[in-house]
Amino acid sequence: MSKLSLSFLRPYLFQATRPLKAEHARAYLSVQRRFAQSIAADDYTGPHDVEKQKRLEQLRRVKLLGDYHPRLQYPPDAEKLSLRDFNAKYEAIKDTQPDVVSVLGRVRSVRSLGSKLMFLDIERDTQRLQVMVELKKLAAQDGVEDGFKSFKKVARIGDWVSIKGNPTTTSSGQLSVLALDVPQILAPCLHHIPETIDNVETLARRPHIHALTSDEPGDVLQLRAHIYDYIRRYFITSGFLEVETPVFDVNAGGAIARPFETVANELSNSPVRLRIAPELNLKRLIIGGQDKIFEIGRAFRNEGVDNTHNPEFSTCEFYEVGATLPDVIARTEQLIHGLHTSIESLRSTQFPTLSPPEDIDFSGPFKQLPFIPTIEKASGRKMPDLASSNASAEVLEMFKELNITVPPNATLPRLLDTLAEEYIEPLCVNPTFITQHPEALSPLSKSYFDSSINQRVASRVELFINGREYVNAYEEENSPFEQRRKFMQQLDFHTEGEGAMDESYLEALEWGMPPTGGWGCGLDRLVMLFGSKKRIADVLPFGTLRNVVSIAKNK
Repeated sequence: MSKLSLSFLRPYLFQATRPLKAEHARAYLSVQRRFAQSIAADDYTGPHDVEKQKRLEQLRRVKLLGDYHPRLQYPPDAEKLSLRDFNAKYEAIKDTQPDVVSVLGRVRSVRSLGSKLMFLDIERDTQRLQVMVELKKLAAQDGVEDGFKSFKKVARIGDWVSIKGNPTTTSSGQLSVLALDVPQILAPCLHHIPETIDNVETLARRPHIHALTSDEPGDVLQLRAHIYDYIRRYFITSGFLEVETPVFDVNAGGAIARPFETVANELSNSPVRLRIAPELNLKRLIIGGQDKIFEIGRAFRNEGVDNTHNPEFSTCEFYEVGATLPDVIARTEQLIHGLHTSIESLRSTQFPTLSPPEDIDFSGPFKQLPFIPTIEKASGRKMPDLASSNASAEVLEMFKELNITVPPNATLPRLLDTLAEEYIEPLCVNPTFITQHPEALSPLSKSYFDSSINQRVASRVELFINGREYVNAYEEENSPFEQRRKFMQQLDFHTEGEGAMDESYLEALEWGMPPTGGWGCGLDRLVMLFGSKKRIADVLPFGTLRNVVSIAKNK
């Protein structure tokens, strides 16, 4: 502030009765406002490392810190264009156009050619544009040369800038914008953006830096958006109605998992839970008269984090009155094959950094493997009667004979799941349906006695691709009597407290649920599949729950 010249105020300081000229008063108030802004900015610059401190000092040498984040105001005499629109509109020009345009973007490179010419590359929404700033081409106005020199001193990779200029091409034919005014800094970057980042912790805890140093996170977002859009359009064009159901519930049913619990201030005597699946509420809508519905949304399970699981995840479920299991299988094959075709047609332009899934044939019909016969063939052991009271003990004996590690809390469903992981899932490289699950694994599915294997099995399929589950589909249990029996069976299996007798859902079934086919699909896993990613953290914009917590703690 001491360097600012306020000599025009000296007569007034010594002659207080002398009237202050209007133009001097405006200048004085302007200086006061700028000084106040500077004090505020300097007081709130936060923690400093050496690099940030140097950058702040560099910015201060040119102007007050409070002046570096102005409100965005487009020039009234210029056409406002995004970089995408600019590139599309002027890609074929051969020389400088008289059009005056205004564009903004993040600086990706700064190149000076002598003292009176500089080039910038700016980026926005995956589009790039060269900016040519030549001193002699800038509009004549007071202070333009000083402004050009000041901009050259502080312009840096990472800054957001706006430019007013003419569309042009360089001598080499590169489309550019020729600046008419000194570019304006809208938001300076206070840190050095590295070329690449290899540190895993930095990538996890500062996802914005990852996105600034690699195109891959943006391509993953593009892929996810395309998958959501394709699935949504598929169901809508097939006559389905998109709906939303509550994320908060009392019972959080629809699957066997530990829910997140909380208390609402207005209902302090009634704990509520985040849903583990939207299934039961979607079926209530079917009971209420809806015919074909689907929902894309979030579900929450208070369980572990690993390469394919996160406590918060995205799912899509649909329910169709009158659909049998063969109908659901055919719809699944149609959707997955069509999605794969659509993604591959766009891969090189929309998400070029992501590799396609290798050695997987998505053509239909998909292979089918019956649950019990496949295990019996692969293990060389006959499965016991799984409806008998000593089924768990007999299956445990199989584990001992086959030298398979027994899972924790070895209930019959967990034992059967482990056998499937051991003997069936490795066979599912190309899209494959696992069919005819034992009844104990499917409490919400209709079931029947299969005389060919003398077992009670579920009207259910699971779609596996490359050894990983993607779809779980049922002919839905619509009998309130059978559903109660199966809920009770699950309570017996999960004595540690998992599972629940949802009386409100059973009461809803008593009003009559029509025969219905249903389906659930993990969307994060589809992004992993078509992005060739092995970890769910790699397809979530902020990583898994561990990363989210680390970001919030800033550690």
